[in-house]
Amino acid sequence: MVDHMSILVVEDDKYIMSLITMFLKDEGYKTVAAATGKEALALFYANNPDIILLDLGLPDIDGMEVIRQIREKSDAPIIVVSAREEVTDKISALYSGADDYMTKPFYPGELLARIRVAQRKKDSINHSDHLGMFTRDNLRVDYGKGLVFVDGNEVHLTPMEYKLLKLLIANKGKVLTHSYIINQIWGYGETGDANGLRVFMASLRRKIEKDTANPRFILTQVGIGYRFADN
Repeated sequence: MVDHMSILVVEDDKYIMSLITMFLKDEGYKTVAAATGKEALALFYANNPDIILLDLGLPDIDGMEVIRQIREKSDAPIIVVSAREEVTDKISALYSGADDYMTKPFYPGELLARIRVAQRKKDSINHSDHLGMFTRDNLRVDYGKGLVFVDGNEVHLTPMEYKLLKLLIANKGKVLTHSYIINQIWGYGETGDANGLRVFMASLRRKIEKDTANPRFILTQVGIGYRFADN
């Protein structure tokens, strides 16, 4: 239920912070607000919010570092709301563990839509029926614990890499287009592009494939997308 959800708003512009928190309260959300990165982390640990709205340009520590520290403890959805429009900033934020990226200025209705998408994805993961174990050759994924092993050794995946791997395995044997993957992972097509997706896939392959030039698990369909080997 919305009235049981809490959102941490991290924004150093007092006017924008006030607008966001007032809008969210009107929609039935509980909010806590922080104007600095250190305050954001303190409130995160104290309140365990359901969703984080995060500006990157904070006065003390960069928002990217806030993302990284939160991801060490939680998989709560992080939606970046930033004036930074460069594709490299979006890719860096998503690679660090953000779930979505909005640029300022924005419409309140769009922000609400993205919050609801993030919540649906979180609920889907929490109620997923993939709570067992997936094993293929030297690769093992423990869904219950959220761990990945190669040759018996635990491999550290970023939250985004883990989401991509789960999506591919859930659709093993099927070709997933670039746009489908982007939409399923981020919810909005403009959040990333095919080039950004290739960056994530290349990093994931380096961690789970013995030979990235001849991958065993994640296969490329040139110009279309990717599929996970079905046998």
